[in-house]
Order: sequence, then structure tokens, then C-alpha cells
Amino acid sequence: MRFLMIASLAESLVAFRGPLLEALQERGLEVHVAAPDLSPGNPVQADLEARGLIVHPVPLERTGKNIVADVRTLLALHRLMRRVRPDFVMSYTIKPVIYGMLAAWMARVPRRFALITGLGYAFGDDKKRTTLRAVVKLMYGMALGRAHTIFFQNPDDEALFRSTEILSPGKHSCVVNGSGVDTASFWVAPLPEDGPRFLLIARLLGDKGVREYAEAARRIRARGARARFGLVGWIDSGPDAIAQQELDAWVADGSIDYLGRLTDVRPAIAGCNIYVLPSYREGTPRSVLEAMAMGRPIITTDAPGCRETVIDGENGLLVPVKSVSGLEQAMLRLIEDWEMVVRMGQRSRQIAESKYDVHKVNATMLHEMGFDDAMPVVD
Repeated sequence: MRFLMIASLAESLVAFRGPLLEALQERGLEVHVAAPDLSPGNPVQADLEARGLIVHPVPLERTGKNIVADVRTLLALHRLMRRVRPDFVMSYTIKPVIYGMLAAWMARVPRRFALITGLGYAFGDDKKRTTLRAVVKLMYGMALGRAHTIFFQNPDDEALFRSTEILSPGKHSCVVNGSGVDTASFWVAPLPEDGPRFLLIARLLGDKGVREYAEAARRIRARGARARFGLVGWIDSGPDAIAQQELDAWVADGSIDYLGRLTDVRPAIAGCNIYVLPSYREGTPRSVLEAMAMGRPIITTDAPGCRETVIDGENGLLVPVKSVSGLEQAMLRLIEDWEMVVRMGQRSRQIAESKYDVHKVNATMLHEMGFDDAMPVVD
């Protein structure tokens, strides 16, 4: 029995899906993965192959709007599936879901699963995105109509797909608690006691709240607070990307300590005592789960995907979306109350263990896909 997983970023197969792929292998499946930017000698490909996975590079422009390139992706995935003959296909993020589900249907793959990890740029509330959003909804509807089960990472995304009729009334869907976090690998680290240290880990996009974070940091430092504001991530492509000049200006005026793109974020999380994600909308933010597992209080927005991770006042604080003043006040509140920081960090770890442990999340997904036992069951 063969299982094919399709991703838009090869690194995510290890970082976000590694335990799920391992669980599938343990159930006797031959597991294949497909993603762009793979080639012999690539460290990511070497890591995937060392895990016993069969790797397939595919052409895919993650953020592009070139219809010719997207048709090339669809055809390449179809050819791949005709050659590999998988019994199961799962894809996640927008383009792999759309083109992966369509290609799997064309190739008559028996069982097809889609994982919606977030809604992305097209679903933002900017009026300039109206046409793009309409096209994406149409494409999603066509693709998800060919899927057997659709997984969502928060109930708001599922409700939106239902209310807008992207999903037909009879289509089976399931909400899971994000991608989960390995609570054994992300252990509790002591809180630094040398002053407030905030951290944000994200692709450098406006929709991640990076600009609000930088402005709140500037304001707090202008008050004379000796807080530090770390930023981990990379400048991404896309119309909402942070410009290099913006980033350079934040670093130059002392608002931001830019730590670059890290393959292992654990030292950065260990070096902070408060984690911040002012995102406009998420599936379920993996970085927040990692910070929770390491015993950090969370400041995030009262937005879909983000609000699920925080019990306001228990393991963190919720702030309004796009509100610099709300973010600033939440940061100041924790700066002034160290006992709250300690208490919230302990509660974060408890929630990570009880709700977001990756093995619990994967058990739900495996059950929904019919893989409860050693060998898969096909309808």
C-alpha cells in the first residue's frame, strides 16, 4: 500500500508532518513525499530519504499567479500519480490541495485527503483581494469536491468553507488541533530573568502582524523599558511581504533584534520569556504550540486559529487584530507582572500536553483516514 504526501515547502514535511509520516510507515505503508526545490545533495532531501521516505521533486510556485506554471504543476502531479500508483494521497496548503486533489481524482487514486492549514493571503479582508478570493474559492470547491475527507485546524475555517458552500453539505470534514507539537522534543526551558524578552517567529508577511509587533516594540522602548524584541523568520515572496528596507530600519533604530531564519527555533524560544504572534488569521500556529510546550506565556490575536491556543488570562493574553495599542498594553502588562509570566508559562505547558501533543493529533487523523491498526482499511 502506497501513501503520497504533497507539500509546497519541502522543509515542512520534516518540521510539521514528520511524526505523521512515521506513523504511516509504522502501519506498513510505503510512504512517498512530493515537494518543490528537492534535488540530490539537498540536505532536506537527504533527511527525508534517511527517514525511509521516497522523494519526488515537483514543479510548484508556492506564491505565484502564473496559470501556465500552475497547469504544469497539475500535469506533473498527475504524471507522478500515474507512475507511483498511490492508494492514498494527502496534500496541504493551497496549491498542493487544489492541484493535488484534482490530479489524484484524474489519476483515480482510491482515497484522497486534504488538510487546510490556514486560508492564506487570498482570504484577507483587503478589498484588493476580492477577485483573487473568488477564484481561490472556485478552485477550492472543485478540488475539495474530489476529496474524501477534509481536515481543518480550527472550527472557524471549517465554518467559513461550509457557509460559503466551498464544501457541499454532505462532504465529510474533521477539525484537529493543528499540526500538534512533540512535547518531548520541545521541553520546558527556564525563563530568562534578565529583563523582558519577547519573541516572534514567522514568515515576514504583513498578515502575520510583523509590522504591529515592530511598532509596539518601538513604542515600548520609547517609554524607556529595557525589553528586547526578537524576530525569527525570512523575507517571503508575495504582495504582502515585509520589504528588506523595513526590516533594516527596525534593526537600525533598535526596535528589533533580527535573528534570521533558524532551522532549530528551540534556542530562540529558550532565550525569550514571552512569545508573541499578532497574526490576522491562522490554521493553528505551530510556533505558538512550540512556545507553549517550552513553558512560555502567549500574546496573540483574537483571530481564527490564534484564539484557540490561549485561554485569556490563564496561559496568555488575547488582543484585537491589527491593534498596535492593544498589543502594546498586553506587553506592558506582562512586563509589570513577573508572577503572571511564570504562572501563564506553566499553564501553557499543561495545555500543550493535554490538547496539542502531536501523537494525540495524529491519532485523530489516522482514525479518520482508516489507519487505526497496523494495516490500513480501505472503504
